[in-house]
Formats: sequence, structure tokens, C-alpha cells
Amino acid sequence: MTTTGITKLDHAPQIFAEWLNELCDDLGFPKSRAYLLLHETLHAIRDFLTVDEAADLAAQLPVLVRGVYFEGWDPSKAPVKPRNKTDLIDRIASRFQKEPLDDPDRAVAAVIDLLRRHVSWGEFEQVKHAMRKPVQELWE
Repeated sequence: MTTTGITKLDHAPQIFAEWLNELCDDLGFPKSRAYLLLHETLHAIRDFLTVDEAADLAAQLPVLVRGVYFEGWDPSKAPVKPRNKTDLIDRIASRFQKEPLDDPDRAVAAVIDLLRRHVSWGEFEQVKHAMRKPVQELWE
């Protein structure tokens, strides 16, 4: 494999694979399903945040995870409304129509737990407190 000589870029696929493997291990999902869950949950979280808070969270994400996070983002539409827990869960679960999630709350909470393990505690708490109270339950 050709490398760039830039450590952050050369290790980006490995770091992304580690995140994905952790999520697969946490939920027993195949990689394609874990990737879809990660993708959709990151987008939903991003869209529930203000532009500034979304950018603050992105700054703590690894390069490839950050790319997934920002893919297709229109900051002029942030934050989305309404932003309650049901809206978040339904938005993510709707992407699993062929094979519905058995427990969407648990699946989303697993992605949030993945974030907890990989971003600073301060940023994790800021994101949590930027959410409406019912949505914060997923951070518990």
C-alpha cells in the first residue's frame, strides 16, 4: 500500500476500521450494518446540534469519521426541528427498512457510547447537554 508519509492520513483507514470493529463487537452487527448505523447516527446527532457545537464535535473525530460526519451536511438547515428523542430514533431506524433494528434505542446508544470512548469527556458532555432532555437519556 502506498503511503503519503503523513501519519494522520496513513493511519486513517485503520482508525476507522477500529471504530467500526468496536461497534460490530458491541452490537454483533456485520460491518455493513454497523457502518450504516454509525453513518446515520452521526448525521442525526450532527443535525440536532447548532452549527458551532457540530463543528466542535467534528474537531475531535478522526479524519475518516469526520468525513462521514460531514458528508452531505447543509449547515444552513441546522439544527433540525423537531428534535425530540422519537425524532432522532425514528430518523435512524427508517434507514433500516429491509432489516429493521431490533432495538433502535440500544443501537443508537451504542454509537453514542462509541463517541464517549473516543472524544474528550468535556466534549461528550457538551454534546449531551446541547440535546433536549429526553434525547439525553441515550447518553446515560
